[in-house]
Amino acid sequence: MIDPNFILLYVDNPQTSATFYTELLGVAPVEASPTFALFALKSGLKLGLWARHTVQPVALASGGGAEIAFAQADRSAVNDIYADWVERGVTIAQRPVQMDFGYTFVALDRDGHRLRVFAPE
Repeated sequence: MIDPNFILLYVDNPQTSATFYTELLGVAPVEASPTFALFALKSGLKLGLWARHTVQPVALASGGGAEIAFAQADRSAVNDIYADWVERGVTIAQRPVQMDFGYTFVALDRDGHRLRVFAPE
């Protein structure tokens, strides 16, 4: 079985995006260059930020077509993250709301990639 362990996001400026994710995730990239930044997260997942203009073959999609999801233990944890991200000036696409799968909100990174925080129910 193949087990995905690496997400690549195409971004306009990897250095700017790396700063955003460093502040959001509380961890620095393990690799950084003008065209790429790599985060190795506690979960084992790797998050790569790749300069859109250097992707081969050329990437036709832009941000917002998928989501990175952050599961939390409960509604209180979701609200705490929401308050923190609002205070940091992160763009919010959906305020906290109850949906059929749980309590959730959606934020956007600087390139329009969706970041969903949720507590499953």
